[in-house]
Amino acid sequence: MRFETGGKQSQLPDKPGVYLFRDDGGAVLYVGKAASLQHRVRSYFASQALPPKLRKMVSMTTDIDFIVTDSEQEALILECNLIKKYRPYYNVRFKDDKSYPYLKITLAEEWPGVQLTRRLIEDGSRYFGPYAGPGSLRRTMNLVNKLFPYRTCKKVITGPDTRPCLKYHISRCAGPCVGAVNREEYQRIIAQVILFLEGKQAQVIRELKKKMSAAASNLDFEKAASLRDQIQAIESIIEQQKVVSTRKVNEDVIAIAQDKNEACAQVFFVRGGKLLGQEHFLLEGVQDENPRQIMASFVEQFYSSGATIPPQILLQTELVDKPLIETWLESKRGRRVRLLTPRRGEKKRLVYLVAQNASELLEQSRIKWLADSGKTAAALEELKDRLRLPRMPQRIECYDVSDIRGTAAVGSMVVFMGGKPKSSHYRRFRIRAVAGIDDYAMMREVLRRRFRRTSSAGQEETGESWGSTPDLVLIDGGRGHLNAALEVIRELGIESVPIAGIAKENEEIFLPQAAEPITLPRNSQALYLLQRIRDESHRFALSYHLKVRGKGALTSELDEVPGIGPKRRQALLKRFGTLREIMSASLDELASVPGMTRPLAAKVKDRL
Repeated sequence: MRFETGGKQSQLPDKPGVYLFRDDGGAVLYVGKAASLQHRVRSYFASQALPPKLRKMVSMTTDIDFIVTDSEQEALILECNLIKKYRPYYNVRFKDDKSYPYLKITLAEEWPGVQLTRRLIEDGSRYFGPYAGPGSLRRTMNLVNKLFPYRTCKKVITGPDTRPCLKYHISRCAGPCVGAVNREEYQRIIAQVILFLEGKQAQVIRELKKKMSAAASNLDFEKAASLRDQIQAIESIIEQQKVVSTRKVNEDVIAIAQDKNEACAQVFFVRGGKLLGQEHFLLEGVQDENPRQIMASFVEQFYSSGATIPPQILLQTELVDKPLIETWLESKRGRRVRLLTPRRGEKKRLVYLVAQNASELLEQSRIKWLADSGKTAAALEELKDRLRLPRMPQRIECYDVSDIRGTAAVGSMVVFMGGKPKSSHYRRFRIRAVAGIDDYAMMREVLRRRFRRTSSAGQEETGESWGSTPDLVLIDGGRGHLNAALEVIRELGIESVPIAGIAKENEEIFLPQAAEPITLPRNSQALYLLQRIRDESHRFALSYHLKVRGKGALTSELDEVPGIGPKRRQALLKRFGTLREIMSASLDELASVPGMTRPLAAKVKDRL
């Protein structure tokens, strides 16, 4: 059913179901599930504390559809299907608009094959997946086919052919088409494939060793040698698999790294305590979302089409609606499923490892985007038009400041040339003239020190110099930070330099000549580039701030050790560099530093 918004939320039934928010063009903005449609939908319009993302969604909503279900579990399943169908902009969703591939074993056929498919259907076949892409799936199929000679063709086998294909001659097919293997023997090969993909390699090896011994006893040494080679190949694969758990458990481990409106979900597949495989999936629509909601959305969408559900799933964060999702997974698996969020020990370390992988993959995605010349060119062209710049912004400089209550204050300058980072032109500034908490004064000091070089030169330097006049100066902050920057620009007489500020909360862009901020579409290439540049300046400033803070903390700690003066402190810093290294050093190592003695070294150890 559908009704228009405007105080009519009470018309929704107090029953479980799914609701769809639509804009005035009928496009689906958001799909959600609820135990009570009436209460859930009303909360969007009654709450004054919605995050910016949801506030904007509600403001755009003109119609609401709803579908009543018999239970919350049915609502969850329907929600997953509708998100895949409509891909609503405000839902957390997989980035790629495609069906993910699966490995399919056609068990219903007389001579089963192993294929790649993108459809899960109830046809008696066994499925494994989903995989992140066809490339990773084909690598898996190629590996399995080297170990087990199953047929890869779709040929209908009606009787023995006169000649086998090349794959039979290179031992990549058992040759059922020429009668080289009977149906019972071929079915055993397929059973071994399934066991291997389930992570039960040890069971496969035991069965192969029995066959090898039987072949040797029957003096069929050629077959025994072939089985020996197969066993060695499988054992070699097992040796390459990383042991990630001392417990021989079957579990999936999931962690998510988030960056503004994009996230990367990493999944490790652990079988028998070993890492059997891993896949990653990029997510969209995560802006302003709670990590628990992002994780819940991923788990729902991943396992709604997941062919295999393990008895245990380790998660980086707790789930929204955990009992409901757990019950749903158990109904799909047919047995108990535990959703765990480990707090300590081996499981916690494993989740941390997966989270590190997710962060690396998200960063690689960012680098890949920046390396796409077509996208960066389009982003620069859009920036020129939307910000009304006099020329293409080939050189963009971004500035940020970082401090804690006015202490250890630093500033950063990052440079992007042609939409790509130019790290050799990056600069860091230690704030010298500002005491206390005053971000605007800190920003003015950074810009004044930077642009004195340009103004004193009397002319623009070439783009190869870090002091070149930029095509756009980007300030990390809103109207106040922009006004502080404009004071310096006018003071130094370089008003020809275009300048803009970008505020974090709503990603609004402030321009000197515009009374109202500019808001770029969320899927804008120009906005994506500005976010990348702003985030890089923030990262660069924060890393320097932490370094300055660390040195200050280390200095103050050492100053409080009786007998440690400036010279000995400097000697310790020169030898070890960081507080952690000094703390982990032995008494003998500390005592060997020039000017140190063993009693002084003991005092340092006691103090730290």
